[in-house]
Amino acid sequence: MASACLVITRGISTTCARYGKRNFRKFMLHGKRGSRFHKEREAGPDRQLPVDKRGVRDIGYMEGNLYNVVPEMIPEIIVPSLEGFKLKPYVTYQSENVTQEEFTPEDLFNAVYATKIADDFEKGQLTSDGQALNPSENEKLTPDEAKLRAAKTGADMFDADKEEIIRAYKKMIEDSKLKAKENLKTRIQY
Repeated sequence: MASACLVITRGISTTCARYGKRNFRKFMLHGKRGSRFHKEREAGPDRQLPVDKRGVRDIGYMEGNLYNVVPEMIPEIIVPSLEGFKLKPYVTYQSENVTQEEFTPEDLFNAVYATKIADDFEKGQLTSDGQALNPSENEKLTPDEAKLRAAKTGADMFDADKEEIIRAYKKMIEDSKLKAKENLKTRIQY
């Protein structure tokens, strides 16, 4: 049988404590745009790395030693005229805080279709399967047409009556307040 002998010894170091100094020469500390070595490789006629343009797009191309500017590559910024615009560029701190819930598909249905369906039901203008006898323009759309119309710019601006929408939202807010009060009462009882 082989025997293993392990002797634990304590070592003593005679070197100085370096007085808190560290050797940072072996660590490359440089700015976020690259080290001096990196920038040297970007510069000069025989570049080893492409030049970092910091997100700026070219407005032309190099052809030999000439730089050709292409007018179509220059960005054109279209800014609307604000002449006669009455709104200020800030909101005062004295304004009331407005909290608005997420606009759900149910809200969209209520704003566009619900009143028409309710009126048709009250007037008896529905068939036995629930279809309108006199469908509106929105009700005549096929699912594909409705999807295309919803994807267009400005599709969120629907043709519903503003007063009608305001009344529907006020009713919805009152209903949500009543539900919140009922939930609070049931929590207090438990």
